[in-house]
Amino acid sequence: MNSIRLGAVLFALLAMPAFAAETGSVIRTDGIKVEPFRDAKTIATLTVGDKVEIVKKKGGWLQIKSPKGNGWVHMLNVRKGGMRKDSGDIGGLLGMASGRAGTGKVVGTTGIRGLDEVELQSAKYNETELNLVESYAISRAEAQMFAIQGKLVARKFDYLPSPEVSPE
Repeated sequence: MNSIRLGAVLFALLAMPAFAAETGSVIRTDGIKVEPFRDAKTIATLTVGDKVEIVKKKGGWLQIKSPKGNGWVHMLNVRKGGMRKDSGDIGGLLGMASGRAGTGKVVGTTGIRGLDEVELQSAKYNETELNLVESYAISRAEAQMFAIQGKLVARKFDYLPSPEVSPE
């Protein structure tokens, strides 16, 4: 199975159930965007400690409602629930960096941002979503045509040498 198809399968398997609205607190100043894109128009600015209602999730973005405006913010700038009392504690930062924040166990889902343990456990196979993701696959010829239309140029480069394996 190629990596694109494997990615599509994993995406479909992790399809999340409907997202229920919840509250959150801003942990890093961020602009409220009209759309969930970095270059979208900013309509207001949230500051640390501002309370928001999280309406839905889309990729790395949260759609929020707040007294300062409604729109989209980066999900890493909002903590679900309230601010922690120890938010200024260096131990919390060190715990996050070491993967040992909170539980004392190494975090195994670092690469899956935005999915919490409950969402991962409740994930179900969704054939419709899998078919949708697979419908985005294109042939080599289509990819080459896209590159030509975009005036993309192929560049040759040397691969890194294979690491030497020491006998044990």
